[in-house]
Amino acid sequence: MPTTETRGVRNRNPGNIDYNPANKWQGQLPPNPALEKRFARFDTPENGIRALGKLLLTYQRKHGLKTVKAIINRWAPAVENDTAAYVRAVEANTGTRPGAEIDLAQASVMAGFVKAIIHHENAGYAYPDAVLAEGVRRALT
Repeated sequence: MPTTETRGVRNRNPGNIDYNPANKWQGQLPPNPALEKRFARFDTPENGIRALGKLLLTYQRKHGLKTVKAIINRWAPAVENDTAAYVRAVEANTGTRPGAEIDLAQASVMAGFVKAIIHHENAGYAYPDAVLAEGVRRALT
């Protein structure tokens, strides 16, 4: 029976983070080109969500990206995505005014942001609230 899961769900990498050997993500599986050539794979969706959240925090803390637009423009480059639509979707999901600064260190903001990215990257997919909450908790600790 063919699988209908999106690549991000199948890889337990709902943010579709590119594999990079320099990233030693918690729960990251070794690369296996027979299964996946480009993206990282994780042992659990919670660890994939953790990596997504940690990467977003790096964008905010290291690169000084404070708005949904700035973060999404780095996350999902326009060469591969309709970033304007992506930004609107994340702003709507997080209740953020266009151009407003956000603080991803707040669990509720991080959860809304991550949920919106997962929805956008995985054709409307949503994890159970407990899985999302645990991934966000791991990202913020």
